[in-house]
Amino acid sequence: MRGNLCHPPTPVNPTTRPGGSRRSGTAPGGGGWSGRFWPVAFSFTISLPRRPPCEQPLARDHDPSLTYKDAGVDVDAGDAFVDRIKPLVARTMRPEVLGGLGGFGGLFRLAPERYRDPVLVAGTDGVGTKLRLALDLERHGGVGVDLVAMCVNDLIVCGAEPLFFLDYFATGRLEPERGAAVVEGIVRGCEAAGCALLGGETAEMPGMYAGEDYDLAGFAVGVVERDRLIDGSRAAPGDVLIGLPSSGVHSNGFSLVRRILEHSGAGLEEPLGDATVGDALIEPTRVYVAAVRALTEAVDVRALAHITGGGLPGNLPRALPDGVGARLSRGSWPRPAIFGWLQERGNVADEEMLRTFNEGLGMVAAVPEAEADAALAALRDAGETGYRVGRLEADPEQGVRVDD
Repeated sequence: MRGNLCHPPTPVNPTTRPGGSRRSGTAPGGGGWSGRFWPVAFSFTISLPRRPPCEQPLARDHDPSLTYKDAGVDVDAGDAFVDRIKPLVARTMRPEVLGGLGGFGGLFRLAPERYRDPVLVAGTDGVGTKLRLALDLERHGGVGVDLVAMCVNDLIVCGAEPLFFLDYFATGRLEPERGAAVVEGIVRGCEAAGCALLGGETAEMPGMYAGEDYDLAGFAVGVVERDRLIDGSRAAPGDVLIGLPSSGVHSNGFSLVRRILEHSGAGLEEPLGDATVGDALIEPTRVYVAAVRALTEAVDVRALAHITGGGLPGNLPRALPDGVGARLSRGSWPRPAIFGWLQERGNVADEEMLRTFNEGLGMVAAVPEAEADAALAALRDAGETGYRVGRLEADPEQGVRVDD
């Protein structure tokens, strides 16, 4: 930006990640704002807000000397945060991550000897208003897992292997303990997915977020051989639907969840089975990488659908070719108790539940009928659980029907 008499151009802190920000690097050793001790493979920064042009007279000699901390940006807290996350992120490294000093971006070598015709698959997502629940409960690790799961689960429906992940963490005031809890959850998610946490952005933006409120966004990249892409084009009437159970609400529908809590006056500490309503709601999204790998290595998976916002009716058709619909049998898979609680407390209709929540199924695969038993056996052998939940049928409207 151009300077003026009040505020000449402010030099940007040297960093190791794009965006002119402060969280730089996550590999062992070194630290600090500049990231000069970080391997080039990692790109973590903390954004520092630019000062707007000043319309006031120049400061006088007797005026107090203002600091960045006075403006709401705590450099020391940022340094403490970097120190906390370095050993965490090192846990996610893969051999393809390239090291070195300095740098502004994460480097990942796509080994040509491993692939014949590789296709990169990329996705981005967030956690949504589940973050408000995490703030209310002061439980922040799980939403880091949510962030990774929501991204990598979208990659694997194409048959891709997740390679690396990047995160964006924006907050009004950085609190190192809370930020480290979020990153620790992201690391756990990356470990479950087998991908490297290659970089990230931590933006401290006073005035944009209230107090310690924060938002998260994630970005994932994977790879699949072109001739092994799963695009749903081969799915056909008669194929059997194999459902993979969800851990609960996952990360969709929380605006309705919060409205139900407000409308009913129920508290998060209310008992629900052996836990509480809050426990059930904050449960992280499942990472389905291992389960889907077990399926694709054992049987012909013709279509995969990640059940997120829009529920079964909104996501299954996205994975199917024209003229093919799905018929599911309600009761063929377990429905977590939290869904019954939400439906009762909010007086939510069955149709609205289906098109808002996953209703107990986080991933659905279509396989040939002759291979359905082998698919279920492969899941069991991998320590996973699956259910035969329905089948595909001819349907010009490409609908999803759920029978009682």
